[in-house]
Amino acid sequence: MAKLYQSPYQAYSFLDDQPEDYRCDFEILTDELASLTGQLRATCAASIFEEHNAIVAELQRVDELIYHLNPSLRTKVTITDSELQWLLERTKAMDQVTKANRSFFVLPAGSVAACQAHVIRSKWKVIVRLLDRMDYAGKTIPPKVYDLCNLFSGYFFMLALYLNKCEHVTEIPFESRNYKIKK
Repeated sequence: MAKLYQSPYQAYSFLDDQPEDYRCDFEILTDELASLTGQLRATCAASIFEEHNAIVAELQRVDELIYHLNPSLRTKVTITDSELQWLLERTKAMDQVTKANRSFFVLPAGSVAACQAHVIRSKWKVIVRLLDRMDYAGKTIPPKVYDLCNLFSGYFFMLALYLNKCEHVTEIPFESRNYKIKK
């Protein structure tokens, strides 16, 4: 195989990793999610809704967790159990606040901030799928990385619902023609 050209302006030192090494892909995706979380934080900071003030500080902490997660597959996992527990508690708290206002499935819609949270939520699923591909290929994925990525998806879903509730936006229920929920 011919040597790949390496630009002297390479944007990230691992961009030329072997194609079957998905660690760089994971790092790029988590970097994108940290950026999108920062964008959501800015949206909340510009909001007129008082409840968004607490979310601004919370999203900074979440952003930091994402960046601590970023090198976990290349180096080591530095996310603590207490940080994972904090994220779980925040997710559960928003679930309790929004439970009465939703059905099982809702359309990813509503306020600008809620829609941004839904985009972030769906991108965490992309990362979980990438982890699965790595796992199937024989790369050991630390359980805490799996747990955190899945939890981030749930957190941003609950955050989307919470942001809509704060802005008095009614969720739009969605009933799938393909997947029926047993009641």
